[in-house]
Amino acid sequence: MYRILDNINLANDIKKINKKDYDLLAKEIRFFLIENVSKTGGHLAANLGVVELTMALHLFLDLPKDKLIWDVGHQSYTHKILTGRKDVFATLRQLDGISGFPKRKESECDSFDTGHSSTAISAALGMAKARDIGGNNNKIVAVLGDGALTGGLAYEALNNAGRMKSNLIIILNDNNMSISENVGGMANYLAKLRTNSKYTGFKENVENRLTRLMPGVGEPIVDVLKRSKDAIKYFMIPSMFFEDMGLTYIGPIDGHNIGQIITALKAASKVNKAVVIHAVTKKGKGYPLAEKYPSRFHGVDPFNINNGKPTKKDEGTSYTKVFSDALVRYGAVDDKIVAITAAMPKGVGLIDFKRHYPKRFFDVGIAEEHAVTFAGGLAASGYKPVVAIYSTFLQRAYDQILHDVCINNLPVVFAIDRAGITGRDGETHQGLFDLSFLTHFPNMTVMAPKNSYELDIMLGYALSYPGPVAIRYPKGMAYEGLEGYQSPIVHGKSELIYKGEQVAILAVGSMVKTAAEVVDILKESGINATMVNVRFVAPFDREIIRELSQNHRLLVTMEENVKSGGYGEKVSAFLCDEFIEGVRQINISVPNVFVEQGGVDELKERLGMDGASIAKRILSAL
Repeated sequence: MYRILDNINLANDIKKINKKDYDLLAKEIRFFLIENVSKTGGHLAANLGVVELTMALHLFLDLPKDKLIWDVGHQSYTHKILTGRKDVFATLRQLDGISGFPKRKESECDSFDTGHSSTAISAALGMAKARDIGGNNNKIVAVLGDGALTGGLAYEALNNAGRMKSNLIIILNDNNMSISENVGGMANYLAKLRTNSKYTGFKENVENRLTRLMPGVGEPIVDVLKRSKDAIKYFMIPSMFFEDMGLTYIGPIDGHNIGQIITALKAASKVNKAVVIHAVTKKGKGYPLAEKYPSRFHGVDPFNINNGKPTKKDEGTSYTKVFSDALVRYGAVDDKIVAITAAMPKGVGLIDFKRHYPKRFFDVGIAEEHAVTFAGGLAASGYKPVVAIYSTFLQRAYDQILHDVCINNLPVVFAIDRAGITGRDGETHQGLFDLSFLTHFPNMTVMAPKNSYELDIMLGYALSYPGPVAIRYPKGMAYEGLEGYQSPIVHGKSELIYKGEQVAILAVGSMVKTAAEVVDILKESGINATMVNVRFVAPFDREIIRELSQNHRLLVTMEENVKSGGYGEKVSAFLCDEFIEGVRQINISVPNVFVEQGGVDELKERLGMDGASIAKRILSAL
């Protein structure tokens, strides 16, 4: 079916392909990507945009001796195809299949595990220094998108790389998009570089005319001009940002022209310093729908290739949508409410808020640390900032939450989307650590809603609370059950759902739905269990544990968080500190491991966190 691609089965096989077949190979790879991702879901538009760039890198490098580091890594699908994983590509993002991100355990050609933005230059710089110390001469290349340059870590690495005395190649894949449209000064700067041909054209024209019209005299003048080229650069191109930092800049070049990319790579490899190659690409290239709607096709569920529509429709309303609607409604009656995102307005549900209140909406780029301290400044000035960030990305701002928000006891609301097991993006994207790192901060209130209604009222409560509040909720459709249980929120207090005997189940947020299933299963065995909606993980509700310990011999805690530092461990510590005897505990939580990709339900079953598995453990303990 694939005349050229079928000949590529191992790393470096692409070097055997005839040059005249490069264009056909690129087309076949794109068709292969569209065909497979339409079935498995995944990151489509970004991968379609780097096909030629990846091919050129594989033609230039000798893998795995040379090192190729992908920033974020969601654009590494073509790299995987060209390094021996084509035949297992149908398992992409599936349980026990291959990851949608680089994984060193999958292939020696994957140099570094990545999943978050702005990390590639730092990692590549470390590898380059290791190469130099060891006296080796292999090539090191980092590939990052233009969106990664909104993250502070990238600038820290560039600052360090500017002092290099050996070669490091940094490819800036500039498609004018990260997940959503890029924002900020760097986006504007790159836009000027893309379109500014004045410098190159002016310099070449002057040199050619002087040499031709003034033989013997023109050449020395050209030399003088070359020595004073900085004057021309500063006059014609704004700021010369990269060269000011001590890096050599090449570009912009056509990121879909393999010959041009290889020429730039060869030139860059001869320079004994860090070199930035600025390659301009088109996100979604080769699939008209992805070209037209690059944000929509950034990350997709399985879809129909002909119309781009998902093959399976979600039934119900997502937690993200519930949050979005509630925030817009609260924003209508309080003009002090402002919303902040780190480059993901659609993903975290802030598009509607932006549309209704554009002056109170802020997209700071892929800069979670800045987002949090920026929110602190707004809060200190009398506003009510809501910082909406995925759980896995919020951990990047750990110090800012502690130092800039909690120590100041500022009323910042953290809307933590994708908390818990998120599924197919795997280890780097599971939101399994936020309860552990948030609940040990003094002044921090941490809440988790049991259903859609409770998320709405928790947001309203958080917006009126005079200190920092985090609300964590899962990916996917909002639970609509237990709608009859709507007791008022009291700070630091849990909610009693069912009152039973022997066994008390205390469930955090998303696990309340599972707890209700467990209660029904236990009833079939003649056990009438007590069920508690924890609501507040911090402050910790000591009174409910004291009460339950008086007439229950087994407490079962349930949470989508790692065991270490989670709610279950807080209950264990309390039972120990209070010398409460005769009460056992089962801690249902995620083991202290990195959870790989798979469906949410599949992963819960494997981890023993589904209703049937939990009920079986309880019956066994009794």
